[in-house]
Amino acid sequence: MANVSVYNMEGKEVGKLDLSDKIFGIEPNENLIHQAVVLQLANNRQGTQKAKTRSEVSGSTAKPWRQKGTGHARQGSTRSPQWRHGGVVFAPVPRDYSFKLNKKEKQAALKGALSDRVAQGKLVVLDELKFDAPKTKEFVKVLDNLKVAGKALVVLADDANVVKSANNVMSAKTSFVNTINVYDIMNAQTVILTKDAVAKIEEVYA
Repeated sequence: MANVSVYNMEGKEVGKLDLSDKIFGIEPNENLIHQAVVLQLANNRQGTQKAKTRSEVSGSTAKPWRQKGTGHARQGSTRSPQWRHGGVVFAPVPRDYSFKLNKKEKQAALKGALSDRVAQGKLVVLDELKFDAPKTKEFVKVLDNLKVAGKALVVLADDANVVKSANNVMSAKTSFVNTINVYDIMNAQTVILTKDAVAKIEEVYA
């Protein structure tokens, strides 16, 4: 069972916490984690690119000149790709890039990502993270106290003030337990969880 330090908002260690091996101590499946990351990136694609083919561009269907005797190469239409304003060869069309993973595969990928962060010492647990009002300055101060460098993912049980406080911090992203995903976990150099968030994760994904 993984045992991690618990810190307060001042960055001081205030205790220890045992993490569930079923979630934070499994052997990460790199293939599943990769599929989960590709899944999210693919599902976020709009797929709205479009270019016109030779059948869609405007122009005449008549031959621009007769077949033989002109000295030019034969041409069948000014809508062909080699002509100016002609259609595009193999033009992109709107499409859906999304695909699905099974529920158990998604959960295994998420558990593997969390376990990887623990194994690499990139997971920090806070006893609590609360603000009386949205304050970006206070949020940045907490990150400095924890000596967080680079991108950070802050996972909360529920606190709107913390979310609003982090909105203008480019290096940090907040997420609730029910919205965390593998891409955000793997993209962050430090994952910060409150004790309430840990308890909720262990309750939901156990």
